[in-house]
Amino acid sequence: MDKVKKPSKHSKICIEPVLKGWERHLPLVEFSYNKSYHASIKAVPFEALYGQKYISPVYWAEVGDVQLTGPEIIHETTEKIVQIRQCLQAARDRQRSYANVKRKPLEFQVGDRVMLKVSPQKGVIRFEKRGKLNPRYIGPFKILKRVGPVAYTLELPENLNSVHSTFHVSNLKKCLSDESLIIPMKELRLDDKLNFMEEPIEIMDREVKKLRQSRIPIVKVRLNSKRGPEFT
Repeated sequence: MDKVKKPSKHSKICIEPVLKGWERHLPLVEFSYNKSYHASIKAVPFEALYGQKYISPVYWAEVGDVQLTGPEIIHETTEKIVQIRQCLQAARDRQRSYANVKRKPLEFQVGDRVMLKVSPQKGVIRFEKRGKLNPRYIGPFKILKRVGPVAYTLELPENLNSVHSTFHVSNLKKCLSDESLIIPMKELRLDDKLNFMEEPIEIMDREVKKLRQSRIPIVKVRLNSKRGPEFT
């Protein structure tokens, strides 16, 4: 690896302001390049070559009477650190203000019916992709009590006895329920982490696809989907 490189973009920055004496800035260009993180090698070039941190000077200047020493250099460094921290905090506050505009506190009352978020998970056997969407929420369930400011205890059916009945508010969604659209729990298979298990139930049909030099057996399988009969 060549640790001494002078890319055109770095040199251009030094050359454009002052057309004469630009070669004096080349050590700074080399220093800037070799201590910068490179995404291609996921490391700093100097560290990748020598296996140790790049020891950088605190102040770039020629040795002389104007060189900062002792308390002066400590004071200047401290001021720069404080300034950097203030800039970072201002950026965080700005991002927080943008995000808070879209945030609304989510609260429920005891007796409300809510939908519970689940994670779709395939079985060991993998099937072709289908156009239908996997379930994201199940329920509705009745809220029994509030636990702290951001958690609620739900009334779960017997087939979910292995699941802890208290959930964070981010996993709940208020249900404006229509009884005709409620998904029967007996048609769902959930593990103790609320992962929906979509697995084959039975073979519905068989056939053999004929090619020029081979025969391919094809099987039609019914899945345990809660959206009605689903085949693949």
